[in-house]
Order: sequence, then C-alpha cells, then structure tokens
Amino acid sequence: MYEGEIAIGPVHSTMLEPHRLRLFIEDEIVKDAELTIGVNHRGVERLMEGLPVEKACILCEKICGICSHIHLWSAARVAEIGCNIEVPERANHIRIIVEELERLHSHTLLFGHAFEILGHETMSMRCFMLREPIMQVFFEISGSRVHYSCPIIGGIRPRCNISETQISHIHDKISQYEEGLTKFIERMLNDPMIISRVKDVGVMDRKTAAKFHAVGPTARGSNVKSDMRKWGWVPEYDPYDFDEILFDSGDVFARLAVRFYECLESVKIIRQALDALKDTSDKRIYNPNYELNEFKPINCYTEAQRGEQYYSYGLDDEGLVRQAKIRTPTATNLGAMEDIVKGYHVSDAELIIASCDPCFTCTDRLMVLKEPFKK
Repeated sequence: MYEGEIAIGPVHSTMLEPHRLRLFIEDEIVKDAELTIGVNHRGVERLMEGLPVEKACILCEKICGICSHIHLWSAARVAEIGCNIEVPERANHIRIIVEELERLHSHTLLFGHAFEILGHETMSMRCFMLREPIMQVFFEISGSRVHYSCPIIGGIRPRCNISETQISHIHDKISQYEEGLTKFIERMLNDPMIISRVKDVGVMDRKTAAKFHAVGPTARGSNVKSDMRKWGWVPEYDPYDFDEILFDSGDVFARLAVRFYECLESVKIIRQALDALKDTSDKRIYNPNYELNEFKPINCYTEAQRGEQYYSYGLDDEGLVRQAKIRTPTATNLGAMEDIVKGYHVSDAELIIASCDPCFTCTDRLMVLKEPFKK
C-alpha cells in the first residue's frame, strides 16, 4: 500500500481562486486533508479602521468581485441599523433585485466551474451562456458587470433606479434565464455520466454539518435550515413569498441541486420585487435626512450566496469606523470542506471542495501574528 501526500495549489487548473489543498492518501483514497489560504490577504478590516463610514462601505465592495453587492449592502446596513436610518421602500426593493440577480450569477458561475472540473466542457460553456442575460441586466441597471455600487447609506444611487421600461425588459431577461435553467436541470438529471460523478460523493450528513457549523446551500444540502432571510435577520425580505430549498442526501449532487432550485426561488423574488416597484406610490430611492451618530459595534447578518454573512463595526463621534469585523460564509464552511473529502478518491477532492462554492478571497482578510514584527 502506498502512503503519501499530494499537494494541490495554490495555482491549479481546477481552482478559481488560490488555495493550498494537502491530501494525505493511502493508494488513491484520501485519509486526511488540510486546506490553507493566505495568498489573497489584503487586511481589509485593518484598512477600515478610522475611515469615514462612506469610504469604508466602498472598500467593502472591493472584497470580492462575485459577491460585491452583498458586501456593500451589509456594510451600509450596519450604519443604517446603528444610526436608525430609514431606507425608502423602493430602494429596498431594488437592493433585493440586485442581490437576487447576484445570487443567480454566482450560482450559475459555480455550475460552470463544477462541470469544468468534471471535464464536461460543453455543459460548462452552456452555464456561462445561461448566465449572460443576468450579466446584461446588471449592466443595464448599474452600468457595470462586476462592481455595481448600488446601495449607499440611506438608499441607492440614482443611476441604479429602475425605470418602467427597464422593468419590462428585466422580466423578459429573467424569463429567458428561467427557461434555460429549467431545461439545463432536466438535461443534467438525465445524464448518467454527470450523475455517477456527483451522487454519493462527498457526503456530509446532518450531524457533521451541525458539528462544523456549515452554512448556506452547503448546510441546506444536508437538510439544515440556515437561510438568514427566513430567520428574520433580513426583514427587507419579509414581504416576499419564497421557499427555503432543502435536500437530505448531503452529497455533491444535493449541494448543486439546492443551488439549482434556489435560482428558481430567486427568479420568484425578483418578479415580486419588480411588480412592487410598479405598485409603490413612494418613488424615493434615497433618504438624505439622516445623521451619523456614535454607536458601539453591532451585529448585522445577511444571506449571501454562500450563506450567513456577518458584519460588525461601530462609529465614533466623528463618524469613523471602529472595531470592524467581517465573517464570510466560507470561513465557517472550511472545516466541513476538509472533513468531507476523507474516504473519497483523489480525483473527487477538488469537485467536493468546489461543491461547497468556497470564496477564499472573501474569507482571506484576517492574519494572526504569533509573534510581533521585528523592525
């Protein structure tokens, strides 16, 4: 029997972002794993310290290019909650539209990445074709396909206001996406090659998900309810009717399936929000009549594409950020990812990691010094 170690990364063709995965193997079966990050450390939380809160929010948006909106929205929500700032109803609807569009593009990007790891290039490219109408809507709303800069403290930017003409056009694009996704799901479920690679692979049972505090679709694939939108932490979602998607098999298939059907729920939310824009009589998108006041660090939770996202900071008497803390979903999913590759073939390791949709750049903000720097 061969015993050894295989190191993958920090640069590898199956990786969207740099990380280092050490696999300790017997023959070709993984017996233990160690996943480390650190390549993308930028010290964002330290950079936020002492910044005016408006500048700190802009900095938070740059944490990630895939989930930029939820970072900016989360940062703005802390100030709005701490200073008791009212946000117009129309602004909340538009924030949610952009957030659910971001969930669609993020999940669909993962599908493309997963099929690329599987070696199914045709399905991978079809995922990116499927995602394109969403990216076009982003550009139409914000003028950008990556950093949309939609929320500001007290509302949204005027350029992100959605007109009556745009509402109709977004409905069409969403319908185009939904039709394509429905066909794609049916195609995947009937492909024996794909199913053989994702069923009963990387199984994480409910007990293991709870042990490692898994969050988001990673947890919901193991039948753990974890959607912060349903728990009341994001009251902006209270007017909307949508379901929390749960699967109980806990394998790669379940984690992908949760995201597939979450996309259909996001389409439902977007349609409801677009209809609400037509019905609301209040056309305001920004509340300029607010004052920033001093407050101690408070907790703010949102449901990012990958799960529970935590933001916390306080403001001093000059409106400067103090004691900023950010915890992204991947930070709490790392332990689960290391555990569930054990017992599976080496060729399945990166697929199992990818099925948890890690965002290592989002997570890579904190550095622990075991001893002080020497001058």
